[in-house]
Amino acid sequence: MRVAVPKESRSGEKRVALVPDIINKLTRAGLEVIIESGAGVSAEFSDDQYAAAGATIKSGDVISGADVIASVQPLTPDQMKSLKKGAITISFLSPTTAVDSIEAAAGAGVTAISLELVPRISRAQSMDALTSQALCAGYKAALVGAELSPRFFPLLMTAAGTVTPAKVVVLGAGVAGLQAIATAKRLGAVVSAYDVRPASADEVKSMGAKFITLELEALEGAGGYAREMTEERAAKQRELLTPYISEADVLITTAAVPGRAAPRLVTAEMVATMAPGSVVVDLAAETGGNVEGTKPGEIVVTSHGVRMWGGKDVPSQLATHASMLFSRNVVNLLLLMASSVDGKPTGEITPDFSDEIIDSATLTFNGSRRTPEGAKK
Repeated sequence: MRVAVPKESRSGEKRVALVPDIINKLTRAGLEVIIESGAGVSAEFSDDQYAAAGATIKSGDVISGADVIASVQPLTPDQMKSLKKGAITISFLSPTTAVDSIEAAAGAGVTAISLELVPRISRAQSMDALTSQALCAGYKAALVGAELSPRFFPLLMTAAGTVTPAKVVVLGAGVAGLQAIATAKRLGAVVSAYDVRPASADEVKSMGAKFITLELEALEGAGGYAREMTEERAAKQRELLTPYISEADVLITTAAVPGRAAPRLVTAEMVATMAPGSVVVDLAAETGGNVEGTKPGEIVVTSHGVRMWGGKDVPSQLATHASMLFSRNVVNLLLLMASSVDGKPTGEITPDFSDEIIDSATLTFNGSRRTPEGAKK
């Protein structure tokens, strides 16, 4: 079977679905790997590296005759329609925002697998691309905060006097938030963090940060995610968080509910309490923003001098390592579906819906849409 990797079609996407050092895992499984020429250039992987790793390099269309197509962003509806019946696609394929591509996949008889719907169970950790890419985003968020801030992050004892460390507040202690905390701590900042899930407190403290405790009900959701809150609770949360935010030199927000608009955690009035020169880094800007007034891919400066950075394609800004992690997620998922006889690979990829991981992540099969458990949550 042929596994093809096309160039990413979405503007600003620099990642590539497979990297050279992972190709041998697929060829050992009896699979042929075809890479569109130039697909890895933006992530610093050349055609020569892919060829040396055992992949075939091809210019132009690589997907129409492929059995499996791996990409970061979902294929366009036209690309889906060009695939042969029974082909398998693996990508980030949101059931709420990629409706046209999903419908096209169903109409073409394509099996479309969404990495966003891989369940958060221990057996699927090596296939969890949401987690691996959130790690990249959290790391970048802390670096952006440090770069935009006019302050040093660490405590400095100098002949000219003492420089106090920057105060960083992180909202959301999932994978991105924890990585932002860890990175800000390594840079020397004093870090505090809040999450609606009290169970996150131990993880926050293990990173050396202070957990902000508010007298509010917990909002534990399925799969380790936070669930949505009522507007009454959200208003109370904003009121209680305001004193912490007003003291922050850098505020990093990372809260997200998969498949839905980002929760609004910080209002313009709350931002107005921050000192001039303070920085806001909103990783959720592309899905509506945790902070009122942020714009994806832009730095907005408020009238009183707070810089608000809206994240856009954040993992792509670390394209090399983001691609390496993503690639491993994809390959582990492919190998889960790889057939073998007496322990020897047959070179076939076959979705097995009796497997919870495959069942949860597959959105279309055999000419129709499916509603796996992962899409219901």
